[in-house]
Amino acid sequence: MPQPTEPAAPSMHTVTADSLVTVDFGPRFHRRSTPRSGPRRHPPGPYRRLFAHPGTRAFTAGNLLARLPMGMFSVSAVVMIAGSRGSYALAGAVTATGLAATGLAGPWIARLVDRYGQARVAVPATVTAVLGSLALLLCVRYGAPDWTLFAAYAATATTPNLGGMSRARWAHLLRDDPGALHTANSFEQAADELCFMLGPVLASFLTGTFFPEAGTLVGAVLLLTGALLFAAQRATEPPPRAGTGTARTPLRIGPLLACFVATGAVFGSMEVVTIAYADAQGHRSAAGAVLALQAAGSCAAGLLYGALRPTGPAERRLPVCLLSMAALMSLPLLAARAFDTLGAVAPALLAAGMATAPTMVTAMTLVQDRAPADRLNEGMSLVVTALLTGIACGSALGGWAAERLSPTAAYAAPVAAAGTALLINTVGTLLRNPAGRTASPHSAGDRNARARHPDRRDGHRP
Repeated sequence: MPQPTEPAAPSMHTVTADSLVTVDFGPRFHRRSTPRSGPRRHPPGPYRRLFAHPGTRAFTAGNLLARLPMGMFSVSAVVMIAGSRGSYALAGAVTATGLAATGLAGPWIARLVDRYGQARVAVPATVTAVLGSLALLLCVRYGAPDWTLFAAYAATATTPNLGGMSRARWAHLLRDDPGALHTANSFEQAADELCFMLGPVLASFLTGTFFPEAGTLVGAVLLLTGALLFAAQRATEPPPRAGTGTARTPLRIGPLLACFVATGAVFGSMEVVTIAYADAQGHRSAAGAVLALQAAGSCAAGLLYGALRPTGPAERRLPVCLLSMAALMSLPLLAARAFDTLGAVAPALLAAGMATAPTMVTAMTLVQDRAPADRLNEGMSLVVTALLTGIACGSALGGWAAERLSPTAAYAAPVAAAGTALLINTVGTLLRNPAGRTASPHSAGDRNARARHPDRRDGHRP
């Protein structure tokens, strides 16, 4: 159809000597649509685009505030109980009980979140957990019997999986943009590493500077405040989903859960072995700082990985990530054998940590793809349970190797755990595709994608 045109600018014609002169009185900005010079504007980076979505900054701030205490509670409880009762064995048993209770209760809390919504479940669950932390503080402070410590700390197992709920929000908001969802998952993994790196440092500072209960008290306040701020952001909350008859579908991520157990064993064994190695070198107090380097490497790698655009499906990227993790986990072993100094092991741990975040991000993307839409929070909570199980097994393996072999040789334990994760993934892939076929358009992940987006056909936009 014809387009309307702007009215012609007024002009005047005159003759001077043998020339015809035309003078245009129109505004000059009609003459030039773009500036001739000036700084070129670059498109915003992936993280700026990520947080340009309305409401994302608010729920992220609340979630980070609530997740920071996750790295504080164990350290605070150990310092508080050991300082009051004079028994590290009791302190370790209490914290181990809390971890076991969290692994059992987490998936049930997440199932309620999927069914009734994040705010309706997360707030009362967080309040219960905070009351458990305060009860532990009071029991320690006033000399209650030992069994009350176990009961109080077990109540903190109702703490919802706030990291999983944040990832569920990103999956809901970015359901039509896989590239942005990859960036969001990378940011969440980097946030996990940052919280577990800063949490113990903050807990140690509070318990050492003020009083032994300060870490638990501040952690409880941060958890409750952050959870309330997070739950208040209702505009970004994914809608609750009633069950759709997929009672057994979380088991579809079973091979991935086994892979997460082995990955957790990498973390658990590396922590214990590094503490034992630092102690053997006469620098036990530096073990925390050296382990923080591993978390810093993972955090930096996660942010960098999120700025990159992934190539190929996550199912093909995961073996590469696991192979890289197994290779980089051998660096501390090589450094310890070649130089036998903590100064050489420290940069090796920094490099080794750079493989964990990409591996976790890619595996979590597969969980989001394979878990059913109405059980997404439950699936991610099962991942946490698998990681906790692996950390416990890895800690036992690393302690055994450090005591029976040597702290240097014990660095082979994380390498073995990483190799086991690669083997589990390889076997799981072969079982899913016996003939080596690539995932078909009607695979489990695509069925879940169509369930989340019924307007698509065969995984493509109409």
